[in-house]
Amino acid sequence: MDTQSYKTVSLNKATVKKEWVVIDATDLALGRLAARVSLVLRGKTKPGFTPHVDCGDNVIVINAEKIILTGKKMTNRVYTRYTGYPGGQRFTTPAEILQKRPTELIRRAVRGMLPKTRLGDKILGNLHIYAGPEHPHQAQSPKAIKLNEI
Repeated sequence: MDTQSYKTVSLNKATVKKEWVVIDATDLALGRLAARVSLVLRGKTKPGFTPHVDCGDNVIVINAEKIILTGKKMTNRVYTRYTGYPGGQRFTTPAEILQKRPTELIRRAVRGMLPKTRLGDKILGNLHIYAGPEHPHQAQSPKAIKLNEI
C-alpha cells in the first residue's frame, strides 16, 4: 500500500528550535508591528506550532522611538492605570510614554496580543526592545526580517 502518513507534530521544550530575529521599527505602525511580533514570539509562523509550549523565536526590536501612530492617536488615545490607592487613577498618552520610555509603548501593545497566562508572561520575556539602532545581542547572530515577510 502506497499512502502518505500525516502525523501531528507536537513540540516540547526539548525539541523546540528557537532563533533570534531583528525587526527595525522605523516608520512602522504600532498595531501592525505588535501583531506581527506577537505571532513570531508565540511561534505561530512555524509549522510545528504547539499552543501550550513556548515555541516562538526571540525577537529584538530596534528603533522603538521611531514608531508611528496614524491619525490623532498619539495625543487622543489614553492609557489608564491605577495605583491601588483612593484617587490613584492615572492617565497618560502615547506621546508622553514615547518621551519617557520609548520601549514601553511597544511592550504594552505586544503584551495585549499575547495570552494572559503564565505562558504569556514567559513568552514576553523573549522580547527585547531598544530605543536606538544598537543592541547587545550580536553574539546570537540574529537575522533581520522585514514586517511583510512574516
